[in-house]
Amino acid sequence: MKKIPIGISTCLLGENVRYDGGHKLDRFLRDTLGRYVRYIPVCPEADCGMGIPREFIRLEGSPESPRLVTGRTKVDKTDMMVSWAKKRLIQLEGEDLHGFIFKSGSPSCGTERIKVYDDKGLPVKRGTGVFARMFMDHFPSVPVKDEKRLHDADLREHFIERIFVLKRWRDTQKAPPGRDALVGFHGRHGLLVLSHSSTHYRAMEKLVADRKRLSRQELYEGYETLLMKAMEMKTTVKKNVTVLRHILGYLRRNLSSDEKTELLEVIETYQNGFLPLIVPITLIGHYARKYGQHCLNEQVYLNPRPRGLQMCDHPCQDPARRTSG
Repeated sequence: MKKIPIGISTCLLGENVRYDGGHKLDRFLRDTLGRYVRYIPVCPEADCGMGIPREFIRLEGSPESPRLVTGRTKVDKTDMMVSWAKKRLIQLEGEDLHGFIFKSGSPSCGTERIKVYDDKGLPVKRGTGVFARMFMDHFPSVPVKDEKRLHDADLREHFIERIFVLKRWRDTQKAPPGRDALVGFHGRHGLLVLSHSSTHYRAMEKLVADRKRLSRQELYEGYETLLMKAMEMKTTVKKNVTVLRHILGYLRRNLSSDEKTELLEVIETYQNGFLPLIVPITLIGHYARKYGQHCLNEQVYLNPRPRGLQMCDHPCQDPARRTSG
């Protein structure tokens, strides 16, 4: 597969661009995820001309519209950053970005809970980095996450999954005019969408069913909106069990009594938090191949990302997450 273009804060790749002349290398991002993606590095502070090293900056004012101010000399760098960012965002439109990984805690790149100092010098963790906010406003459908959040296995799985879904969707959009490409995409991704949101899945089913009444632009724009919103929602053990039992319906006529019992036991063990999701999925894949269930074999749900990135499958031990919808 051609590498997927992903934006990233430059310091996370080990480049010495931080205010103190150092870096924040993340080896998973560089060495593991980097095998599948092509990074487009961005360091807003260095790239806009603040220099390396430089005086540290922080957010001041209101969390909704903070100013970017140097910590010691109190020079306002907001206009400098915004002017550069507007031009850089236009340039990034040509990179076909499928995601962006930001540096956590940064007043320029942090995506959430960034300290904003009031007029008394007291911080509240309610801000968003200036460049990160502008990026998310400019590219609302592009998945974003900071590297600290990606240390959580579930959040990392979710982010990576969204990247690959977006890649396959954009490939579908590039197909010759016609509606067959969208129908095929929906057929392969239906169970994956269902594992995230049954509400959005039903809306997408209706949209595809009504496709002949819509123009290609209306159809694709409407479908993309629903797809991206569905994929923003986190999957849970409860949602996955619903999908696994749905798949079992495809196989009931093929499976022997012992095979049905085995699969049901594996699903139940996963539901109780003692097996990772990859176990029932692998068993289902085996039966789908054994009995020639080609429709199941093509389901992205059974293989949503390259095997080298499937290290995060693990049991969910949190009872609240096991039962939440």
